[in-house]
Amino acid sequence: TAWRVLVSGGSELDAVERGCGQCEIDQCDGSVGYGGSPDESGETTLDAMIMDGNTMEVGAVADLRRVKNAIGVARKVIEYTKHTLLVGESASLFAVKMGFPYEDLTTQKSLSLYSEWLSQRCQPNYWKNVVPDSSTSCGPYKRREEVTYKEEQTRSLRSVRNHDTIGMVVIGVSGTVASGTSTNGAIHKLPGRVGDSPIAGAGSYADSTAGGAAATGDGDIMMRFLPSYQAVEYMRMGTDPTVACQKVISRIQKYAPEFFGAIICANTTGSYGAACNKIPGFTQFHFMVSSPLLGRPTEQVVDCI
Repeated sequence: TAWRVLVSGGSELDAVERGCGQCEIDQCDGSVGYGGSPDESGETTLDAMIMDGNTMEVGAVADLRRVKNAIGVARKVIEYTKHTLLVGESASLFAVKMGFPYEDLTTQKSLSLYSEWLSQRCQPNYWKNVVPDSSTSCGPYKRREEVTYKEEQTRSLRSVRNHDTIGMVVIGVSGTVASGTSTNGAIHKLPGRVGDSPIAGAGSYADSTAGGAAATGDGDIMMRFLPSYQAVEYMRMGTDPTVACQKVISRIQKYAPEFFGAIICANTTGSYGAACNKIPGFTQFHFMVSSPLLGRPTEQVVDCI
């Protein structure tokens, strides 16, 4: 969809918006758009961002409720406000002012996911240092007086099966770069949780003087390292896109060796690459590429490191 927009004369931002928007409509993997990844209260909320690598403008929404086209609302943040990020109910009110309809994001699928989770004593969840024990109970929780600061492994909570993002980098014929993301976030997250996807430099980053990148995976860990920004900076220094992606993954591995995540990178000449962190059940990362050289959209695969 994004490629068709470019070929028909649309801008790089148009391509990102339409491409990510198509995934919202298609509910890609159940992890993008409406009807997927219900939070702790059973509600599906959306996060998205879009970035113009020429002007460095960013539009983003997080914890968006009752509006389906999150990437479209993010684009309007650039076009009609001087802000970068709008969140929650206020983001939804802005969307309505921009002409987006209120729609129920709940489906039978998301209701069944929520019901199944409740029947399994709310496992897994994202609480720690609380009473009653969050590994055996649905709460309600209170904070435990004694806090343990040991980083808890999240491998059992996130996997390629239950959390992903549509991330996109578009390079125009003149080298102009745009990027974007859209997701419904981590399943069973605490209401109000925002991951890496709508954060500039974390979920994605675009700079027409260097390149663009987009990340997917365990956003709570990945956003701490601004991986997309870091990858673009590596490419600015002349690093090959594949190596830039690998360096970003290696940096996170030092602190969270079992994190679930991947990143795609492309520079202004159209060279591209990707990297992912190797964990049980996730040893390869698949991504799609469209370019004049390929002729048609082509699936690419990299082995995780």
